[in-house]
Amino acid sequence: MNVDLHCHTNLSDGSLAPKELIQLAIERKIDVLAITDHDNIDCYSEITAPKEGLTLISGIEFSTTWNNIGVHIVGLNMDLSNPELLKGIEFQSVAREKRATLIDEKLHNLGIKGCLEGAKRFSSGQQVGRPHFAQYLVEIGAVSNIQQAFKRYLGAGKAGDIKQQWASLGDVVSWIRGAGGIAVLAHPTKYKLTRTKLCRLLEDFVELGGEAMEVISGNQTASETQSMARLCKQYNLLASRGSDFHAPGQPWAALGMASELPADCEPVWSRWAELAD
Repeated sequence: MNVDLHCHTNLSDGSLAPKELIQLAIERKIDVLAITDHDNIDCYSEITAPKEGLTLISGIEFSTTWNNIGVHIVGLNMDLSNPELLKGIEFQSVAREKRATLIDEKLHNLGIKGCLEGAKRFSSGQQVGRPHFAQYLVEIGAVSNIQQAFKRYLGAGKAGDIKQQWASLGDVVSWIRGAGGIAVLAHPTKYKLTRTKLCRLLEDFVELGGEAMEVISGNQTASETQSMARLCKQYNLLASRGSDFHAPGQPWAALGMASELPADCEPVWSRWAELAD
């Protein structure tokens, strides 16, 4: 099957509306799709039942921290009406508002004014995230491109890198499991952790109830895949696969184009009876 369990719409930091993303998934002949917008499930209220053989699995990508390092946890196949999940989403929504205000203050202190209002113009949903600030910085000429905006102002360790307000890793996993879903450590290679630290993260994640990790995240090397597969088996985790798609024209994160999981990994979708065959 062509399975993509990590992608984003314009209701978080993607560029396509939910219906446009669904249409692209059908064109790419994706069999199973999970839309995993950051800290919200708004896209699912805009989507009618998919057609043409596409199965849609509920999803979300929660922001949290581990040892003061920002990490992301994907929740899959949850009951989207679960009260605890909805409370968690509301908590994160408030946290995102606070973060946006703090980013605006930090950039203002650097002499860049009006960033929050400017960033809001690039957001199609309720959220304002760092990519929206980056777009505004490009628009006003503070930087020449999005990558430069993160390198100078918004990336790890920079003024706009604010993450202390997120819910704990344990709370995030609890919300997902409480809604009947599976908690997945997203894109583990992107945190740039040493092998020892990544193992510690996985140990803590498993102890808190995490059940899966992304062995495949977008376009990655064969050696990265092999490395993640070994860790997946070492910690007895299910394996997930996703593109982390945000926008067309990004070959490193093309919807439905990630490589197949290694044959010796147990796919996360094996837990879902309707897909296990």
